[in-house]
Amino acid sequence: MKISKFKYFAYGFISLGLTSCLNPFAPKLDNSIGSESTLISDQSTVEGVFRNFQYAYTFKDTTIYGKLLSDDFTFVYRDYDKEVDVAWGRDEEMKVTYGLFNNSERIDLVWNNIISVTSDSTNIIRSFNLTVTFNPTDIIFVDGRVNLDLRKNGQNKWQIVNWLDESNF
Repeated sequence: MKISKFKYFAYGFISLGLTSCLNPFAPKLDNSIGSESTLISDQSTVEGVFRNFQYAYTFKDTTIYGKLLSDDFTFVYRDYDKEVDVAWGRDEEMKVTYGLFNNSERIDLVWNNIISVTSDSTNIIRSFNLTVTFNPTDIIFVDGRVNLDLRKNGQNKWQIVNWLDESNF
């Protein structure tokens, strides 16, 4: 009688093990993530612009980055060595960003507090921390602020028109 109980226990244990076996290398798809949790925003809000900006840098996505910039975009930074402001347009910005994305191993962008915002959200000054890792021995840390002029395009999406870089780099 002890043998038959053991036999039923063994069959039950094996059956349970076979039917409840999960492959840790092929986990189930998580369907609980809703559209409100997507990584990419539709840019209908100013926060969506900052989310897409962070996404573009994190995943080195020039397509998403390009959608952030208006056709008449201008970037301005201070060249402290020459003591002049340097400016360029959208095409040059896309080339520079493409080079940054292709030549870095990792980019981490953290948006901090909004320092200033106009009542119509057309000008925002926000602090950030940027870490660019080109290789394990070449890492650049940039802290600063972006001073952005924003405008809604024809599809009612916010885009960056002017970017005044106020960083320490």
